[in-house]
Amino acid sequence: MSVFAVEFKVRDYECDMQGIVNNGVYFNYLEHARHEFLLDKGIDFAELARQNINLVVVRSELDYKASLTSGDQFTVTVAFEPVSKVRFGFRQQVIRQADQKVVLEGLIIGTAINERGRPAIPEQFAAQLGA
Repeated sequence: MSVFAVEFKVRDYECDMQGIVNNGVYFNYLEHARHEFLLDKGIDFAELARQNINLVVVRSELDYKASLTSGDQFTVTVAFEPVSKVRFGFRQQVIRQADQKVVLEGLIIGTAINERGRPAIPEQFAAQLGA
């Protein structure tokens, strides 16, 4: 399984009163990394939407293992994982660069919704994700 990675740096406003990244902010990090992963595979999220194919998240499982603080540099990884004929998964990690500590592990399950509002993953899309 090939792993894609995007580097980030924590911005001050992403931290809560405890001085750590707010748990909800991690969803943004993960989503941005998935969009970059799709672009790297030749899949344009916005173009799919224009074609009435909407990628949606149907389940998120996140295990928080440590905290990031302001200024921390970190990497978000993405690995595609087939789930079923109409669902796909992304195994993701957030890794602090200073010590290679895994801060978060997640599994995001998604599907594609067609113009009739039904789950349907286009063949070309599935082939590109698995490449």
